[in-house]
Amino acid sequence: MTRPKPSFQELYPGYPEPVFEPLVFHRLPPQEMQKRAEAFYRELSARRTTRHFSTESVSRQLIELAVLSAGTAPSGAHRQPWRFVAVQDPELKRRIREAAEEEEFRTYTARMPEEWRAALAPLGTDYVKEHLTDAPWVVVVFREKFGLRPDGSTYKNYYTTESVAIAVGLFIAAVHHMGLTTLTHTPNPMAFLGELLGRPRNEEAMLVLPVGYPAPGAQVPRLQRKALREIFQVDAG
Repeated sequence: MTRPKPSFQELYPGYPEPVFEPLVFHRLPPQEMQKRAEAFYRELSARRTTRHFSTESVSRQLIELAVLSAGTAPSGAHRQPWRFVAVQDPELKRRIREAAEEEEFRTYTARMPEEWRAALAPLGTDYVKEHLTDAPWVVVVFREKFGLRPDGSTYKNYYTTESVAIAVGLFIAAVHHMGLTTLTHTPNPMAFLGELLGRPRNEEAMLVLPVGYPAPGAQVPRLQRKALREIFQVDAG
């Protein structure tokens, strides 16, 4: 049984009514939709993660455009709880690498459960993270656990992990679309990133994304993505 739509003031008594505007939407012919969908899939299916980066420079404008694309993501209550901190200074990248490798060394040599080790073995990863100094840019993504006003008071954010994850997906797609590559790196724990980058207390590091060109001769693991039947169902009861 569906309920009648309530009035705004019934649900939000005392709040000013929101301002709406017409949706800008251009409907495409079905053939054009199919063509675009297939082309977009082909482009994304060529995306690969690499751990081997060229030191060749990349313009700041490209990084900014990737972040702007990420910022179009939907978010809980439109809080937009993401912060992309881009690092190009060689000394700061070196410090990030040293701290990350210290944590990763402990993980690989002492903290890593055998099940995790078995999962990583086909990828051949280790605790040496040269991508953090080779890549021209290292983008650290933070989520705002809660909002922080100029006077120091706080307010709640909603679905921050989900919101930031969507934004990161768009960032990765944008980086690939412009002809660059990236890597999703999650040093564990990541608290050192907030300290090194001087982030406020309401921000928590979620991901490190080196961005650049792949190094000449870069190799990637031979992997196979799941088939459609393994990731998609219709009307599953």
